Amino acid sequence: MKIGPGCTLEEFIAHALAVEFEAARTLRDLQAAFRERGEDELASLCGKLAVLEQEHYERLEARSRGLALPEVDYRQYAWLESHDADCCPRDMVLHIASPRALLEIALKAEQRAVEMFERAAGQVKDSGVRDLAGQLAQDEVEHVRWVMAALASTPRDFTDWEALLAEGAGPGLALGAERRLRREPKPGHH
Repeated sequence: MKIGPGCTLEEFIAHALAVEFEAARTLRDLQAAFRERGEDELASLCGKLAVLEQEHYERLEARSRGLALPEVDYRQYAWLESHDADCCPRDMVLHIASPRALLEIALKAEQRAVEMFERAAGQVKDSGVRDLAGQLAQDEVEHVRWVMAALASTPRDFTDWEALLAEGAGPGLALGAERRLRREPKPGHH
């Protein structure tokens, strides 16, 4: 979303609802994925964050009652899917990606939310939007800290995905099939 000085309350809330909906939805999915793997601490963190994001969504929804909100392409705020849906299915990512990779996805999404809300708090002329955006930004900064702390104690993934792709084996086969088809041939290979 391009947030500029003229952003209205309706525009801001419509986009903030999309951000919070996607955050709550994906964090619940991450919670389930971590629980399936026996990663209880990470499941607990994602569950806690999902509840907070759902509360943000519900507060925004209540505040939007009676307002004519513009339509928003919710896909622009997707955590696991690309805008053109030319990527791995959501469930595959949740089941194959390492715990660290999933946390990195969460971190990037939370950081994008902070940037969006801070930009609105700093640029928008409407004081109601600035105040609301500032509150949301503060909450999201806290979420970023929690995810960063979890990342600090989560082992790095040393899987050599390129080697798996080259061999056509394991999850690399599923994740990289399209990528291998599009890859430029190496010099001297046809």
